Amino acid sequence: MTGAVLLLLLAAEGLTIVAKRQLLTMHFFIGMLLVGPVLLKLGSTGYRFVRYYTGSASYVRKGPPALLLRLLGPVVIVTSAGVIGSGIALAFTGPGASLWIFAHKASFVLWFGAMTIHVLAYAPKLPRLLSNRSAGSARVRAALAGAGRRWLLLTASLVVGLLIALATYHLAGRWTGFLGG
Repeated sequence: MTGAVLLLLLAAEGLTIVAKRQLLTMHFFIGMLLVGPVLLKLGSTGYRFVRYYTGSASYVRKGPPALLLRLLGPVVIVTSAGVIGSGIALAFTGPGASLWIFAHKASFVLWFGAMTIHVLAYAPKLPRLLSNRSAGSARVRAALAGAGRRWLLLTASLVVGLLIALATYHLAGRWTGFLGG
């Protein structure tokens, strides 16, 4: 669920890049909105990682991701932190911070490459994962048992992201004037 929400928000964020001057305020807002769901995704992925490597039976039974995805994981994490972190830094430092602009652009290029591989690997599985029709009825019951908690966490992450976006929205003004938008 979190991955699907991130896919939609990241697609919207990507559309703002096409007309950056006109959509900079929207780019800024969506970027800040992403903070909550990205933190949730990092937390849930980290939780699965820890549960698998500490030998939890249900996680071990499911097995690890494919080798390429396991190797790509740290790259996705570091570049995601780089893009979002440099974006937040730019919000507070303003348009004159050329080092942060470079960091934002460079981490975005690296992130985009890593995420393209990540999304292409998981996109075919997304409809099945969202419909809870994985293997076996016991697994479906177990997934449904935790569905309320997952929806609550996802909603909370979106609320946190929205609060961050609203609290920092005024900072975009410096950028719109800087770019002539």
